Amino acid sequence: MISRRPTHPGEVLLEDVIKPLNLTITEAARDLGVSRKTLSELVNKKSALSSEMALRIAKATKTSPASWLNMQTKLDLWNALQHEPKNVSEFPHKKAV
Repeated sequence: MISRRPTHPGEVLLEDVIKPLNLTITEAARDLGVSRKTLSELVNKKSALSSEMALRIAKATKTSPASWLNMQTKLDLWNALQHEPKNVSEFPHKKAV
């Protein structure tokens, strides 16, 4: 089980890419080919990273889309584990013949 909350990919994009390049959200959104609102929601952790956005970020940063999606997947799983369903039963196992 993941003990601490994984970092949102939007936060990584903001802190590790946008800020060091001294880009505004408007400039970064233009470069990514998305609206300012779309990028703002991502970097402010109001929306999840989509596969399409992962492709755009990967192309702009010369990284892999899988690395960006992996961040989102880890966060999604951590969030799900915080509200793990209690009413789930294991499937019955068939006896070997």
